[in-house]
Amino acid sequence: MGDRYTITERLDQGGMAEVFRGVAESLQGFKKSVAIKRILPSLTKNDKFVSMFLDEAKLSLYLQHANIVQVFDIGVTEASYFLVMEYVDGCNLKALLERLKERDRRIDIALAIYLMLECCKALNYAHHAENPENHEPLNIVHRDVSPPNILLSKMGEVKLVDFGLAKANSQIESTDPGVVKGKFSYLSPEAASGLEVDHRADVFAVGIILWEMFTGRRLFYGDTDYQTVELVRQARIPSIAALNPEVEQELEAIVRKALARDPAERYQHAADLGDALAQYLFSRRMKVTARDLAALVKDTQLERMRKRSTEPKESLIDVLIQEEMAKVTSLLEDGSPATANQPAEGSESLDPDSFIDTTQWTSALFDDDGVVDLVGPPSQPAPPRTPTAPPTPPPPSTADLSSLLEPDRTEERAGTEEPASRGMLVALVIALVLAALVGAGLFLFKDKIFGDNTASGQSEAVQVGSTPAP
Repeated sequence: MGDRYTITERLDQGGMAEVFRGVAESLQGFKKSVAIKRILPSLTKNDKFVSMFLDEAKLSLYLQHANIVQVFDIGVTEASYFLVMEYVDGCNLKALLERLKERDRRIDIALAIYLMLECCKALNYAHHAENPENHEPLNIVHRDVSPPNILLSKMGEVKLVDFGLAKANSQIESTDPGVVKGKFSYLSPEAASGLEVDHRADVFAVGIILWEMFTGRRLFYGDTDYQTVELVRQARIPSIAALNPEVEQELEAIVRKALARDPAERYQHAADLGDALAQYLFSRRMKVTARDLAALVKDTQLERMRKRSTEPKESLIDVLIQEEMAKVTSLLEDGSPATANQPAEGSESLDPDSFIDTTQWTSALFDDDGVVDLVGPPSQPAPPRTPTAPPTPPPPSTADLSSLLEPDRTEERAGTEEPASRGMLVALVIALVLAALVGAGLFLFKDKIFGDNTASGQSEAVQVGSTPAP
């Protein structure tokens, strides 16, 4: 049974996509919060990207794990593609770390280990996932494990998002306009060197995030993208203990093994890294649960809500989105990617298996810097007007109000508007006849009306200008 998706707010925008919060409503009236990620229209011009995106996005539909954001649907319009996903009420790891930095705090070591333990669970599941139909391995590699892609719920859940999008991102060419390149700081050395990558690249990314959480600094971050890539290729890891004496040598050794430049020297599976982290926690009797993480997430949420309350509302965006709903075709039900870009027949009707269509606003609504633009060509300046009082417009008739409220039913109202027009014509003729009669009466009886006054005036003039007879 298909769902209808209603967008309620815009959550975030990045170099590849922008994310909206929405509500999925089934025909039975059941409502569920969802996240709708729209791939930027500029990327859909790249055929390689589109093909790889569709393949990887469909693979992500097979992933059902507590630590992975589930994908429900894939939609398409003439201008862009959409992913309908599970909505995680909370924040991402990047926002949480930034909030701690604002408070001059570093995340607790035990909590950092807990976060990466949960990520290792998600990665181990995805790396060994099989096709449920033929039980063949899907060979899924995330390729973009980074703080923005680690979502944290207000209940302390840890969920990975965007499986497969990084592989499609590798097909973006430098000539594509308005595209921000991938997160180079979290690449593996083999990926930065253009070599084939496997699941051990995700293990390296987990090691990067651990190093950064323990030190409060970025590991691979140059002044330019090229410098960042060179730092990743060299994979020189500074001492963690020198930056944070609270990190013991045993824990630093775990991180360094995950960050080995040679993939053969790393942990060979995400589960192996997870076991090493869990063993360290248990051996030090460190207690940490989802409740500890939930407290930080709620604090980050409150701060974000406070900041957003001071920002201007994007009413124009909301209106445009609501106007273009229920026109996107679901790729899971309506055919193959080869015909996905063709407009669906009968798209003007509200199909419950479809959602928004942004063909009229996607390319014109946002500039590369995220500034809202007016849709359509700029209007011409109006000519100067004289300072005369504007005439009072007559009150609209019933027919005029109906035309404003129901613009698509003019044919049905044709039979009711014709008698009204005839009545107005008859009234106009009667008014003209009455005016003519009044004018004729004034002309015929003008001597009667004005005669006496004229005669008296003439006699007075004679009397004043004459002289008495002798």
